[in-house]
Amino acid sequence: MHLGRHLFLSLLALAVAGGVLAPAGPASAATPTTLAVSAAARPADADAVVQLDLRTSAGAPVPGATLAVERQVRGAWQPVGTLVTDAAGHAQVSARVSRVAADNLFRASYAGDPTYDPATGSGAIPITRRPTRLLLDAPRRVVDGRAVAVRTRWRTTDGKPVVGGRITLLRKAPGQRRWRRAATLTADAQGRAKLRVRPRADSVWIAKGATNDWVRGDTSPRRRIDNRPPGRRVSLPKGAPRPRVSLPRQQRAAGRGPNVSISPLSDAVWSSMTGRSWHAGCPVGRAGLRLVRVNYWGYDGYRYRGEVVAATDAADNMAGALAEMYRRKLPIRAMYRVDRFGWSGRLGGADDYRSMAAGNTSAFNCRSVVGRPGVRSPHSYGRSLDVNPWENPYHSRQGVVPNRWWVGHAHPLVAWRSRSHAVVQVMARHGLRWTYGTRDAHHFDVVGSARRAVSPELSPRLLHPQCEGFVCD
Repeated sequence: MHLGRHLFLSLLALAVAGGVLAPAGPASAATPTTLAVSAAARPADADAVVQLDLRTSAGAPVPGATLAVERQVRGAWQPVGTLVTDAAGHAQVSARVSRVAADNLFRASYAGDPTYDPATGSGAIPITRRPTRLLLDAPRRVVDGRAVAVRTRWRTTDGKPVVGGRITLLRKAPGQRRWRRAATLTADAQGRAKLRVRPRADSVWIAKGATNDWVRGDTSPRRRIDNRPPGRRVSLPKGAPRPRVSLPRQQRAAGRGPNVSISPLSDAVWSSMTGRSWHAGCPVGRAGLRLVRVNYWGYDGYRYRGEVVAATDAADNMAGALAEMYRRKLPIRAMYRVDRFGWSGRLGGADDYRSMAAGNTSAFNCRSVVGRPGVRSPHSYGRSLDVNPWENPYHSRQGVVPNRWWVGHAHPLVAWRSRSHAVVQVMARHGLRWTYGTRDAHHFDVVGSARRAVSPELSPRLLHPQCEGFVCD
């Protein structure tokens, strides 16, 4: 009996010594803690107080604790300092509120001690966004094509510049419903930004400042820019009729001066011409034609970009004449390619009736003579140019087209009734003859070394034999 008890105690001692059985020690004395970081909302650039509160999980304060405080700056944590909690477990630090929300983030840590467990916490200073005022300034009037500055100034209502603020400039033409973005700008150190523009039409502008971390966005009052023509408007006689066919304004002029361009026909241009101003059986094909593009002065005083199709060996003549008209500010009503007006069954080509009724200046058109079905027009060769037909009528076999009113009227700029007129003289200097005079006032033909390749209809004294006394437009 004594031997058994002695054996049991020996085995128990060995088990304890080997760790198989260990006597239970006392529970840990450290108390769990929480660390809160908070601050009241403040405007950017103002001073704020960051509150730190260290407590036990049961809510009791932890006094005399040392806290390490850090602040995030441009994505990296920077030390602020160390604080010691008071009897209520509180500590606080003053800080200037940044305009960048991410830079207003703070964190604190408590290393703990034998009595209290470690704790960490983080929190941010909420930014109260400042109200702002965005102003937009631009000239009220600008001459078409000239560069002007659209300027903005963005400040808070208490005068602080919104440095780095994003500003979107929007514009639209009067009558349009939707605004179109013109540019996105960034305000400089004074809260200013500007954009240089070349307005080509009347426009209305606004600026929108985007809300960001520290300011509320704002929209400027509207600003209207009145686009003025660089030239004089054509003053027509009282009672002068308007063209029967209306055309949209052409693209505004490109570059300086007449800016002449002569090029082969692109696929897009040729596709548009085929079945309208050109068709199988025409005396000249794509390789023998050129696209002449040139700036011109419109009747409204604005500069536009027009184009005609001409024979390769006549393109220089037409381009030179049209360029001189530009330099002398002799206006042209419109200058679209004649294929714009579609196919005409009675002409067997593009609809020159509509082109004339629109006052459109044009050249190549593989068709019959107006009023003479089956008689090939000299325009089929690409060596004839019609200029301002509305004011310079044509006496066709069926009557005067496109109107009779202008037969008895002249104009120093746009309607000619003699060879002394400036336009007729410009054409003559570039090898374009006023072939039929007032019988076909708008019609000019390229003459010169290539004349024989065209036909005798270009003679200034002889009418086309098939026209039976009528001119061949």
